[in-house]
Amino acid sequence: MGIRYDWQKEEIRAIYDTPFLELIYQAASVHRQYHNPKQIQVCKLISIKTGACPEDCSYCAQSSRYKTEVKPQALLDKETVVNIAQQAKNSGVSRVCMGAAWREVRDNSQFDQVLDMVKEVTALGLEVCCTLGMLTENQAKRLEAAGLYAYNHNLDTSPEYYSTIITTRTYSDRLNTINNVRQTNVTVCSGGILGLGETVEDRVSMLHTLANLDPHPESVPINILSKVQGTPLENQPDVPIWDVVRMIATARLIMPASDVRLSAGRAKLSQVEQALCFLAGANSIFSSDDGHMLTVTTPCPGYDADQEMLNLLGLEMRPPFVSQQKVAAL
Repeated sequence: MGIRYDWQKEEIRAIYDTPFLELIYQAASVHRQYHNPKQIQVCKLISIKTGACPEDCSYCAQSSRYKTEVKPQALLDKETVVNIAQQAKNSGVSRVCMGAAWREVRDNSQFDQVLDMVKEVTALGLEVCCTLGMLTENQAKRLEAAGLYAYNHNLDTSPEYYSTIITTRTYSDRLNTINNVRQTNVTVCSGGILGLGETVEDRVSMLHTLANLDPHPESVPINILSKVQGTPLENQPDVPIWDVVRMIATARLIMPASDVRLSAGRAKLSQVEQALCFLAGANSIFSSDDGHMLTVTTPCPGYDADQEMLNLLGLEMRPPFVSQQKVAAL
């Protein structure tokens, strides 16, 4: 299967509806054409500025509009971030993502501090990703100059369902930020969340948007909703593992060269369920030194537990910068 940018929704829905075991087989076969099936990239997410976000994302523990366990925290100092990143590297992590609960990046001293963090963590030999909210082209270029490897800006859900989940920005705002990042050599990380109350048609529509971006996002996170008490989505039903695997496999088939990241919500999955996700084409996870992925409301397996699981499955941690070299060679 070659790389395409002209997918139709009907084609993607047909893939999603493929009988389960056949879907996994097809996805696993394509995965092996574009990636080393023995390697999983292990990532670490650091909340460098926590809480007090003005947006109303219905799933988010960091929104100032909801009363959750998350307590606002000012921007971390560079030394703290570098130390966390060094510990992550020592544990086999090859990508560190720094997240700030901002609506948008502002050209001020805090952004200057983030640029310094990017430089220092990049100097450790790690892939550095940031997720800082909306971004202008000039800001993207400043991040590129600092050495940023990737920028995360998730679409979350379909264009049709988006306003049900978020009203403080539009789907176009999301796509504009991705386009601004594409004016640089910084790679794009963009995916979505399962369990927001969306339909299968919404899931297909989100994948359709991602798969028709030219080029595809280099990374596609598939998140499972972490239900946070105090948010509008706290009582959502659990997402069946079958749906998670179908999304991963479909993403792998329509965006074959992209990394598909099994992201938030992985702590709820057994080792066997995670193995199914890897077989279906997921080749990245987030791990942790403190039991949390971003905040206290999102559990995350620890470095030692993940190393044990990878050993059990005969998998290894992927070194940094390997994926971009592989894609460039295709």
